[in-house]
Amino acid sequence: MSLAGKTIFISGGSRGIGLAIALRAARDGANIAVAAKTAEPHAKLEGTIYTAAEQIDKAGGRALPLVVDIRDEERVAEAIREAADKFGGIDILINNASAIRTTGTLDTPVRRYDHRSPTKRNGSSRIRRTALPNTR
Repeated sequence: MSLAGKTIFISGGSRGIGLAIALRAARDGANIAVAAKTAEPHAKLEGTIYTAAEQIDKAGGRALPLVVDIRDEERVAEAIREAADKFGGIDILINNASAIRTTGTLDTPVRRYDHRSPTKRNGSSRIRRTALPNTR
């Protein structure tokens, strides 16, 4: 199945697995909305939504970089609308955003756990509920 002309909304698409999926879809000619928090370079992590968009465009896709914190319901709704308006709807939704910390349970401060939990628990649901009315 070709993804040519299909529109994909990817949360957490600025690096890692999300970016790999985006680049593969871009080779088919897909439109890709890259939704992630990383607008500015991070000291320890490679990639931003803008560098991801450049790579997607070079691979043959059409990218729309969107700064989105999936914990922010209003921003999620705005981003979904922006992607749907630009590309005429959304065909595929990939919920890839997450928050990780590579420490053991006893070494993870509660405030870090409190940050991760709503992202993992509510973020994908928030995006899915918002995106469904905009799917083709």
